[in-house]
Amino acid sequence: MGSHAVPRHRRRLLLIPVGLLLVAGFLGIPRADGAPASADACRTAAVSLPRGDCGPFWQVLAEDFNGERVPLGGFSDCDHHTDTSAAYCGGLTGRYRDNWWAYPTGWLDTANSRGRAVAGVYHPEDTVSVGRAADGDGRMTVRMWRPADGGPVHSAAVVPRAVMQMRYGKFSARIRVSRLAPGYKSAWLHYGGGCELDNPEGEWTGTLNAFSHPCGGGAQGSYPGTDDWTRWHTVSTEWTPGSVRFFVDGRETGHDTRGVPDIPLSWVLQNESALEGPGAAPGSSAQLDITWVAAYAYGWK
Repeated sequence: MGSHAVPRHRRRLLLIPVGLLLVAGFLGIPRADGAPASADACRTAAVSLPRGDCGPFWQVLAEDFNGERVPLGGFSDCDHHTDTSAAYCGGLTGRYRDNWWAYPTGWLDTANSRGRAVAGVYHPEDTVSVGRAADGDGRMTVRMWRPADGGPVHSAAVVPRAVMQMRYGKFSARIRVSRLAPGYKSAWLHYGGGCELDNPEGEWTGTLNAFSHPCGGGAQGSYPGTDDWTRWHTVSTEWTPGSVRFFVDGRETGHDTRGVPDIPLSWVLQNESALEGPGAAPGSSAQLDITWVAAYAYGWK
């Protein structure tokens, strides 16, 4: 099932090698080096951040987190113009303030409306940071945790401002769970107007899936992607008029044409307490790493 937040007071161009590898990528045939040819519009099968326009999509965000550092505490004071393209976090500065927002402290995560014994409250100020990993790679880190006294999970949902309230587009990221514990999940989604697209979604101890919930109701489309969140994966959603396609590591995992949204929606990188299985144990924590995020508008300028 898809999910969405419940506020407390209301509900770089990828440099593809020339020659045979380039031809193979565009023809969709296997590459000579054994790597799978990508099926998505940008041929996003490599590990590097893709840069530049591709197919019917033009790039509006290319973030590899290799710039300034954002320590814990930076994603604070986020209750400004919430859920609009003017939203911002007062604790951020520079390009991160320009490019990123997060659900404010105190908003309730989805588990609260599902009657779960263990639910969460959004706390971006003590869960989200940006910095260098041990190997020098820049990453956004989402470390969710539950207090030792058994209080609510501290969860996090971050939002790229460049694609807030945008109709159609392509949305890609490279992610992995680097610390695993029961009781934590992701549901990266577009939601609103009775419509919902989720990719990826799932408890981190389970499988990585995609879902489409047709506007106006009807059976959801459910598409398994991979069974291991702890490996690096590139996930992509391509949303165009009358069609949505989901991809994992360049492989198309699902396609739906039923009730596809045709209204502006925001891309929410939502991470929260689990909706299935055991709840997070007191004193536990789990961590998601994001090494790059790319987003595209639909249709040429």
